[in-house]
This record gives sequence, structure tokens and C-alpha cells, in this order.
Amino acid sequence: MGRKVELSKRMQAVADMVTPGNRVCDVGCDHGYVSIYLVQEGIAPKVLAMDVNKGPLMRAGEHVKRYEAEDYIELRLSDGLTAYRIGEADTLLCAGMGGRLMMDILDREPDKTKDFGELILQPQSDVKLFRKYLREKGYIIQKETMILEEGKYYPMMKVVLSGKVADETKDYELEDLLGPLLLKELNPVLLQYIQQEMKVKEGIIMSLTESQNEGKVQQRKQELKKELALLKRAAKMYD
Repeated sequence: MGRKVELSKRMQAVADMVTPGNRVCDVGCDHGYVSIYLVQEGIAPKVLAMDVNKGPLMRAGEHVKRYEAEDYIELRLSDGLTAYRIGEADTLLCAGMGGRLMMDILDREPDKTKDFGELILQPQSDVKLFRKYLREKGYIIQKETMILEEGKYYPMMKVVLSGKVADETKDYELEDLLGPLLLKELNPVLLQYIQQEMKVKEGIIMSLTESQNEGKVQQRKQELKKELALLKRAAKMYD
């Protein structure tokens, strides 16, 4: 292959979660750089790079040729997993899209989703809801990290299907909000995120004033205070 591809800090962290030797299905491959990196570094023997949009997929094809990775990467136009065939890959990689969209992709064809031995996921939004969704579907987080890049925080995780039912007597609210392993490992970037979110929540609470929608304002204040209490509880874990 040709010259080495360079990844952003965020995408490097995503790629580092892939189990070496696994064939990868990269859903939402965008420009294809992660797929190229995985084969260049010998992490994945084969990658199926898929995207719902023709434009990014064409650019990914150009990059695959430029980096001489055509023998290792197959490009495929696909809405989520629609074009994936069971047995083609070991790892599902899905990064850089909203949590609700990611949930829809995983839910749409459950037999295909369950075909993967591991899922590498990096939701851009609704992360608390996404963690709750995974837990209720029987997935457990094996590895978790958070990256700060250009002023934005990016959580990401490797999950596997456990086949076990979650203990519903346990309070998962804090873990769903901030990540069970990030909390357990006292991730330093998570602490920065917690401190920032505390300031944001405190500022919003202070700015909320009485209005015609007094009931809604008070309800929002209570929601923010509850979230702030969770953040403070998490911050104390670092003391």
C-alpha cells in the first residue's frame, strides 16, 4: 500500500477499539479514512465500507485508490445495514452520527446486528438514551473512552451482546448519563466534561425567570437541578 493515512484524535480512538484480526463493517464510512487505516495497520484483513450517500462513498473510493487499499476494502452503497449480508464481518463500526439514528440502524435489522461479535459505537447525541438502549437490549460495555477534540467531547464504546437481563433493581441513571466504565476508571476527560456541564447547568438555572409558562419553567428548573445533582455526585467520585 501507499503512504499512511492520518486520523483525527477522535477517529484514532475509535479505530483503536477494533479487535485485531476482525473483519470490519464500517457503517457511515464517510471519506473512508478509518477503513483505510484499519487495513494499513494490519488491524483488519478486510473492511466493508458503507454509506447511505453517493457523494461520500465516491470520495471514499478515491481515497481507497490513492492509498492503494482496493484489495482490502469493498465499498457499498447502503442505508444502515440494508446491503450487509450476514457473515461478512466480525466487527460493526458506527461513528459520527446521532444516537437516535444509530439506534434506528441497530433496530431495523436485528438479525444482522446480532451477527457481529462486537460493536464499536460513537454516538454524537442522545448519549444517555443510547446507553440505556444498549443496556435494555442486553449489550454490555467492554471498553469506553472519551476524547476532547476542538472543544467538543466525544464518548465512544465497544459493546458485546451478553445475553443477560440487566438488574432492574439497580439505579443506572448516573451510569447511563456519564458511562459506567468512564466513571469506574475515573477518566480524566470525563471529569473535564462533568465540570463544564455543571457550569452550563448552573448558568441555565440562574437565567431561567418567571414567565407566562411558569409551570414549564419550574419543571425545566427541576430537571436541570436533578441533572446537576447527578453531575455533582459524579464529581465527588474524583476526590
